[in-house]
Amino acid sequence: MAKAIVQMSRRTSDPWSITLTPHRSLGRTGFLVVMGLVVLVNLLAGGLFLALGAWPVLGFMGADVAIIWWVFRRNFADSARAEQISAAGDCLTLRSIMPTGEKSETVFNRRWVKVDLEFDTARDLVGRLSLRSHGEVHEIAAFLGAEERQSLARTLRASI
Repeated sequence: MAKAIVQMSRRTSDPWSITLTPHRSLGRTGFLVVMGLVVLVNLLAGGLFLALGAWPVLGFMGADVAIIWWVFRRNFADSARAEQISAAGDCLTLRSIMPTGEKSETVFNRRWVKVDLEFDTARDLVGRLSLRSHGEVHEIAAFLGAEERQSLARTLRASI
């Protein structure tokens, strides 16, 4: 579940903003506990294989720990991503912050922007959520779950 900081008013002419960030339930302490357990289990299993004479398995156990560590690092880096959608007057602004720190900003005319949510009724699947105006399409909230994208789409449509 993503965190959304929502500041909206009832009148569509009033300024409002939404900030979306990916939710990460595992904090630094949890990461250290999980990695400690992974290292312990791999050392015990690797030691067993080493005692049985299967010493090459020890290298694979080390590779296992390194891969798990890399996946967690990648996940934590992706949590730095954020999107802010704000409206003031006739402008709707989409600000994106990528995990690399790169920032981008797109400004739409609030009266011309359309909120599109792909939905496959045959399979009951929710697809991409995007803002579209004058041939430009910008996908938003890709890190949200299906129900959260639907809720965000309803909120944006009502507020624009």
